[in-house]
Amino acid sequence: MTAMLAAALVLLTGFYFVGLAVVSLVAPARAAHFLQGMAGSAFAHYLELLLRLVVGSAILVHAPRMLFPGVFVAFGWILVITTAVLFAIPWQWHHRFAQRSVPYALRYLKLVGIAAFVFGGFILTAAVRGGG
Repeated sequence: MTAMLAAALVLLTGFYFVGLAVVSLVAPARAAHFLQGMAGSAFAHYLELLLRLVVGSAILVHAPRMLFPGVFVAFGWILVITTAVLFAIPWQWHHRFAQRSVPYALRYLKLVGIAAFVFGGFILTAAVRGGG
């Protein structure tokens, strides 16, 4: 049951990145609004952290069954560890960081969209093709 849930969450993560890519390329104003909402409030901050923790954990559980398991184990741990760090700091710090970095990233929204598409496709391919 846990393995199936982890697999489903990994696939949803891949589809999330592909969806972000499509929105970034087709409706950039909508993507910009979404990205500017990251860490916009304490609720958004903690929701983002909860989702990062769930996704990181799912990737760690499912990585052995994916192509390039070492890459995904590393990525899962990066998500879990950086999430723990973000839990340990005041949410306002994350908010200030987002206020400075998101406008810069929005200048390259097409590139962000392309990168999200490649990354989402990589996750989906690795999950579907499997490593074993």
